[in-house]
Amino acid sequence: MMDNRFATALVIACVLSLISTIYMAASIGTDFWYEYHTLSPAENVSEAGRSIWDEFVSEEADEKTYTDALVRCNGTVGLWRRCITVPKNSHWYSPPETDMITNCISFSLSDQFMEKYIEPGNHNSGTDVNRTYLWRLQFLLPFVSLGLMCFGALIGLCACACRSLYPAIATGVLHFLAGLCTLGLVGCYVAGIKLLHKKLPLPDDVRGEFGWSFCLACVSAPLQFMAAALFIWAARTNRKEFTLLKAYRVA
Repeated sequence: MMDNRFATALVIACVLSLISTIYMAASIGTDFWYEYHTLSPAENVSEAGRSIWDEFVSEEADEKTYTDALVRCNGTVGLWRRCITVPKNSHWYSPPETDMITNCISFSLSDQFMEKYIEPGNHNSGTDVNRTYLWRLQFLLPFVSLGLMCFGALIGLCACACRSLYPAIATGVLHFLAGLCTLGLVGCYVAGIKLLHKKLPLPDDVRGEFGWSFCLACVSAPLQFMAAALFIWAARTNRKEFTLLKAYRVA
């Protein structure tokens, strides 16, 4: 029979694991990893009109093109999509509008693995290896993290079916690895943004900050580590006490 301490630890670990999974999935699926705040987005787009949106969604849009649009138009960036705020009706004959809408476009799979250049937008400047691999890692690591947690949950279900607590050690190890992947994702994203803004400095009237999607990923990592610690502690301690009890009965 399982001790109440271990049962309580497992329940808490499962709850933490579930919350971290929800947070991680929400952060991957939303577009607020990084936000740009412009003082007057309507004035910024009134002169260029529809051309900003056309350049933003163009298949030929390079990193500099869409970054400039994000900076000028209160843009937000996620792992999968980028969004800008534009007037609802932007025609040359229309007066400046205050009615703004947010339009988004997804990064294609080729965009995720595209090389980054030393001078963004200049294909002849050579490949920036650091930014290229940071971008690719920030795309791959969240899926690795979710996959490890799902595999750990599957092992946990098998452990319940076998009425054994010992396989929970594997679940804890997988959660620990998932936490490392999430932590690596956060570090890669921060480093990538800093390197980009070092090459493309923000104007004085534009403020950039990490959004709530990024914060969800930051919160998810410690939850994964705490769940891992509880799984491993409960499994090892229960196994140790069971071994001692068995030895005592034999004696």
